[in-house]
Amino acid sequence: MSELHYLTATEMARLVRTRQVSAVELLEAHLTRIEQVNGPLNAIVTLVVEQALDQARAADARAPEGPLHGLPVAHKDLVDTANIRTTYGSPLFSGNIPTKDALIVRRLKAAGAITVGKTNTPEFGTGSHTVNEVFGATRNPYDPARSAGGSSGGAAVALAAGMVPLADGSDMGGSLRNPASFCNVVGLRPTPGRVPAVSDTAAWFTLSVQGPMARTAEDAALMLSVIAGFDPASPYAITETFTPDPERGIAGLRVAWSPDLGGLPVDPDTAAVTATAPAVFERLGARVEQVDLDLSDAEDAFRIYRAWYYALSFGDLDGLGDNTRWNVERGREVTGADLARAERLRSGLYQRMAAFFDTYDLLIAPVSQVPPFPVGQPHVTEIDGQAMPDYLAWMRSAYWISVLHAPAASVPAGFTPSGLPVGVQIVARPFADALALRAAHAFEQATGYGSRRPPLG
Repeated sequence: MSELHYLTATEMARLVRTRQVSAVELLEAHLTRIEQVNGPLNAIVTLVVEQALDQARAADARAPEGPLHGLPVAHKDLVDTANIRTTYGSPLFSGNIPTKDALIVRRLKAAGAITVGKTNTPEFGTGSHTVNEVFGATRNPYDPARSAGGSSGGAAVALAAGMVPLADGSDMGGSLRNPASFCNVVGLRPTPGRVPAVSDTAAWFTLSVQGPMARTAEDAALMLSVIAGFDPASPYAITETFTPDPERGIAGLRVAWSPDLGGLPVDPDTAAVTATAPAVFERLGARVEQVDLDLSDAEDAFRIYRAWYYALSFGDLDGLGDNTRWNVERGREVTGADLARAERLRSGLYQRMAAFFDTYDLLIAPVSQVPPFPVGQPHVTEIDGQAMPDYLAWMRSAYWISVLHAPAASVPAGFTPSGLPVGVQIVARPFADALALRAAHAFEQATGYGSRRPPLG
């Protein structure tokens, strides 16, 4: 119990439920940890101590209720939280205090979770490197001179450093998966609609999703069981209940292994770590086959839809940061013919992958094409000698998967020779979120990489 903050969320919930630990004790352990390590890492950017203590005392005063009763959680600073500062990582909203909680926050509260604060994100979640003009950069706990990834970088660092057991994130081009890979935690991009997306301006936009982040796949599944479920405010919300199924294992499953997703450059250290994953799946009883997979149609489809979304969502704002403004400018160039081509490319790719998943149960591949890069570097400019044309290009291994409408988990897969974390991406057919998490659970149980803590003291 001396490291209460590093127990799993599942174990914490059991201890609170059986009253072996009070919600106040659990919260105080995490507040102490935040005080110890958050300063140099800059993961939690808004902390609500008194509000959280009031909620914890109230939780202890009533019978345990909800699967997350008494557990502290942090919310990404893109997510509205009533009466708690929510900046979206932008100076334009540095003083913004919403009056209502977002749906995902309401669901976590209803399950008994206690909000401790907000986690850092780049402006409007733009990019896989967590830095903004409001709060500055979030640093990797395994090497503070390195990036935490993004855009849910604050969430990933808070988890890895033991500041919270659960955190929410969002993912358009890899923002749940990339920081999970960089920080040695688990992030799941759910099937679009699994966690209902509520929007007044882009209600039908399926590239961006919200999802769970945790230190284990079992904890991510626990959180997903709370935040998933139908809501009529989303036009494509999935009606079925999400039921975790972590213990069935993966023996007999057919697994496709793609080391580069059809020719993408991969850093040699990253490639060496992810290349160990197929043997683990084989030891677990899966049948693994290396495949020559061509997902290149996802490139234009993703970029066109993303650009259109940015122009729609942020085109009326003045004073945007460089990355957000660049995306808006690309969106203003999108034509009807471009959108037609994007829809045609994505539809064809979806049908080809439907046939692919008739043959294979899972696809495994790198999450990110590089290990964590220097925190002062705005983005990756080259991979294994190949120049990246813009700040988006180095994220293809994640954003090509986003186009598939499929669940994808990032799970710790090992470390580079210099001690930097690397994750492996586990992709299942659309709507098979439980299978992706089941495979992630089996992998992490077989390897133990996720239990290696950062050297923070």
